[in-house]
Amino acid sequence: MTYEDIAKDIKNGKFAPVYLLMGEEDYYIDRISDYIVEKALDENEREFNLTIIYGLDTDMASIVNNAKRYPMMSEHQVVVVKEAQNLRSWDELSFYMQKPLESTILVFCYKHGILDKRKKIVAEIEKKGVVFESKKLKENMLPTFISTYMKRKKMEIEDKAAELMAEYVGNDLNRLAGELDKLIITMPKNKNRITPVEIERNIGISKDYNNFELKNALIAKDILKANKIVKYFNDNPKSNPIQPTLAILFNYFSNLMVAYYAPERTDNGVAAYLDLKSPWQAKEYIAGMKAYSGVKVMNIITQIRLCDARSKGIGNVSLTQGELLRELVYFILH
Repeated sequence: MTYEDIAKDIKNGKFAPVYLLMGEEDYYIDRISDYIVEKALDENEREFNLTIIYGLDTDMASIVNNAKRYPMMSEHQVVVVKEAQNLRSWDELSFYMQKPLESTILVFCYKHGILDKRKKIVAEIEKKGVVFESKKLKENMLPTFISTYMKRKKMEIEDKAAELMAEYVGNDLNRLAGELDKLIITMPKNKNRITPVEIERNIGISKDYNNFELKNALIAKDILKANKIVKYFNDNPKSNPIQPTLAILFNYFSNLMVAYYAPERTDNGVAAYLDLKSPWQAKEYIAGMKAYSGVKVMNIITQIRLCDARSKGIGNVSLTQGELLRELVYFILH
């Protein structure tokens, strides 16, 4: 089941007896477990019918004993097991899974990895309950996440502003949601559309001198603009470290290399081949294929890797990060 499927069922009051929420992305695990508590129990019911247990402080036998209790003056009781990755003896849950208590909603929050799917207990939970793997979002999916998040908050955000936020925060979704909430608070009551100007004013990212604009300048082969941005980065090294820049450039040119193999070099064809959320995201790859040959892109990827190594002190004793980036940008554009 997807996150959307699970959230829809919870919203409609359709609960599974057991949830195994696992994966590298904490955000969706936290959202689902919190949503279950919110929808299954009102505030008065939680005092007697909500049990939160930590995997490091318990064992499976104690969890099962808690799950076998009946709710008090409520239709459900909810047992949330946080840090479930610290649990051992998962096989001890098998007997309970044969006939889980219908009035209990047992939620395992297994973070920073997944329970081995070859284990029999995973199949047993999937048969009677829900198994959900929360995966890290790819960088190119972050703007869509931001737009969707803001819509739920009754706000709009321009595409470029969403790109800036994605670049600034990265794919830590809990942190990203927190930054977006802080941004919403700073907005005037009569304004519900966020532009790059608000990002620059409230987050501290320049709307003209950032990794997103540097990437666009390289795609357009705009030498003057690219060098202005590199100079700005060099003059403001603390707010513009080289590592995020290299990550964004590597991600773009790696995808561009793959795009050459797309059966159809159209917006829809490239978007489908690269698994992009919408066709408009493919335009920068189509433009890149016109600007750079496949051989050049391969050499660019090699140079980005080399620049990354040198920025970490490998084979470099004197060049600053700004000088390294200037060399890389020169190589890409010439």
